[in-house]
Amino acid sequence: MNQPPPTIPTETAPPASSTTANPLKLSPHVYDRALACVHCGLCLPACPTYVQTGHEAESPRGRIQLIRGLSDSLIQPTASVRDHLDNCLDCRGCESACPSGVVYHELIENIRDRMSNAPPGSQAAAAPRGRVAKFFAMHVLIHPLRAKIAMLPARLLQKIGLYNWLRNSKLMNLLPASLRAMERMLPGSGPLWPGALPESTPPAAGSTPANLTIGFFPGCIGSVLFADVNRQAIELLSACGVTVRVPLKQSCCGALHQHGGQLDVARRLARENIDAFLPKDGPQVGLIVSQIAGCGSTLREYTELLREDPQYAERAAEFTRRCRDISEVLVNLPIPFKYPLNTVAAYHDACHLAHAQKITAQPRQLLAKIPGLKLVPLPESDLCCGAAGTYNLTHPKMAASLANRKLDNLAATGAEICVAGNVGCALHLAAQARARGQNVQLLHPVQLLFKSVFGPADRP
Repeated sequence: MNQPPPTIPTETAPPASSTTANPLKLSPHVYDRALACVHCGLCLPACPTYVQTGHEAESPRGRIQLIRGLSDSLIQPTASVRDHLDNCLDCRGCESACPSGVVYHELIENIRDRMSNAPPGSQAAAAPRGRVAKFFAMHVLIHPLRAKIAMLPARLLQKIGLYNWLRNSKLMNLLPASLRAMERMLPGSGPLWPGALPESTPPAAGSTPANLTIGFFPGCIGSVLFADVNRQAIELLSACGVTVRVPLKQSCCGALHQHGGQLDVARRLARENIDAFLPKDGPQVGLIVSQIAGCGSTLREYTELLREDPQYAERAAEFTRRCRDISEVLVNLPIPFKYPLNTVAAYHDACHLAHAQKITAQPRQLLAKIPGLKLVPLPESDLCCGAAGTYNLTHPKMAASLANRKLDNLAATGAEICVAGNVGCALHLAAQARARGQNVQLLHPVQLLFKSVFGPADRP
């Protein structure tokens, strides 16, 4: 049943003076995205924050009204308005549900960009929550070298057996809330210093050549916390006859900046990656492949980010045309399965794979090919788990609530493994599962495919 359309909340301040320049006014192109909304309410069940709160201003159409009000100078960016906009996970579930094709993510990302670039001291420029976590994410985590250095003490403590003692002693509770949330997501084991991926990997001996060269995008956090998954992905592609290249000069994809209101930084990073993967005067790759949903989504949106850049608009469109999730590539290749897995798994749809990239069938088709693996359906599989980039660091209560909802659904399936195609989902759900004592493995599809092709790590 359709819900009544929202009204702009009365809790906001009176309209701004028409003579005052409005730093939050959206460009006509982006503003048109808001006009496409017909207030039908079909987005409401797809919105995690609305599902959890039932608050109209915590829904996509409610936020669209707030964004229009800010752009039209009808309301002021009060603390309440900013909170409602900041609470959005930018999961894009509403876009999948919308019959009018509203491109909601451009609206929320552009209004955040306007607010982050508002004149210092203005109401619109008020600092959002989670400044420590956001600073760490933007200045440490997106730089693999800095992230490795930052995580080295924890890795050393893990190697000598003291880290679990520290966790169990509750000493970690002395950390600030955002850093404590970050610490909880650190996997219990990993290499002290993840090495670099090979710059070029040829097809494996004995494989059927696929006559395909791909450029592999490992991601920032992926390079540090999921380095083993990246290596497994490259070995899998090689076993399927693919040549894999990892351009040395690639940068962060820009996802955290795009979602967090730093569009100029996201555009700069987009240009750097286009130059790395599609150099004007150098070898180019046939496809650009990522196995991290959040990264892959942003890579495919370089056309939008750079549409007004005369030097890069055309190259951005070509870059986007070549982007693929790894599941889209592997599903069309002859995978040499050898080992049955004989286990039960449930698949969680990462938001930026299902809703942004519209990829839902290929991962399931791949998993269905694994001998012995039983794939069971996961209720609400495409509802956001609460990770959403840095959201679980800046909004820990809502993020934990959504993770618990996901884990409750997972427990009901009886699955031993939850499969997720995104680093953030895996880290967030694994941390929350540990916190509540739920025994479940969080794995990337690549990890299961790799095990079925190459066998268990402890095989003779």
